[in-house]
Amino acid sequence: MAVTELQLQDRLTRLTLAPELGASLINWEVKATGQALLRHTDQAALASGTPRQLGCYPLAPWSNRIAEGGFARPEGWLALAPNTAHDPYPIHGTAWQQAWQVAHHSERSARLTLQSSVPFAYRAVLDVHLHEGRLRLDLQVTHLDEPATWYGLGLHPYFPRYPDTRLQAAAQHVWLAEEGRLPSYTAAVPQDWRFDAPASLPGTVVDHAFGGWAGDCVIEQPGAGYRLVCSADGAEHFLLFCPQDKPFFCFEPVSHPINAHHLPGLPGLRLLRQGEEMSLGFSLEYQAIQTVVSEQPQPGEPKAG
Repeated sequence: MAVTELQLQDRLTRLTLAPELGASLINWEVKATGQALLRHTDQAALASGTPRQLGCYPLAPWSNRIAEGGFARPEGWLALAPNTAHDPYPIHGTAWQQAWQVAHHSERSARLTLQSSVPFAYRAVLDVHLHEGRLRLDLQVTHLDEPATWYGLGLHPYFPRYPDTRLQAAAQHVWLAEEGRLPSYTAAVPQDWRFDAPASLPGTVVDHAFGGWAGDCVIEQPGAGYRLVCSADGAEHFLLFCPQDKPFFCFEPVSHPINAHHLPGLPGLRLLRQGEEMSLGFSLEYQAIQTVVSEQPQPGEPKAG
């Protein structure tokens, strides 16, 4: 499918966006070297027409999965059907599956907007800014329906994964699941999943939500010659997805854990009445570091997350 691509650039980096594909980021790269800072999107991935093959997309009006076929609002039950062929649960909201409009576009910034009627009426705005190698994403939603509704937000970036990739993102707990169920309780973070200090990514599959996060994150890519110093606001959780033997991983700042709509206290969700807003922001600052020249693996065919 033909996709409109918006181009942004600052002195150090360039970025492409696909408003029609769920307001997705396609590629973010270093201008001087072409180094990919998000997972590289080739033409085949772009032609697939799904944000799940691209670099990053917004999550609204919830993140990740919701069980039990919907959730309760103060005025009654809201039924939700699965929205993908690969998952039995409705996942990642509805904003990523709709075409967004371009409200503003300049050399270093863009504003994308969405008027959605599914699964209820809301307006979403994604502001994208580049400045001196710093990418800033600001996601805001406004509830438009009369019945008050629970909201959650997130961003779903995919990052290159190399043998020497290291992550620093301190969390107080991890959400775990009973056998065959979605996560339902918290536990201490296992040593292999602790990133209080920079540490290598786990060698086994990880696909979990972590809580008690202050919003700070550093992604180090020594062999590729850079690090990303990141910070989030409006997100007290992150999701870490590390598939085995794939050249990418996902670090997702989110407002709430998986299936929060059915957890005690609805952690991280907000009840919005008509006209009320919720927001989440994430900044990623590119910093070049000294590197020994070595051959890095090239991005392969991504497995969507």
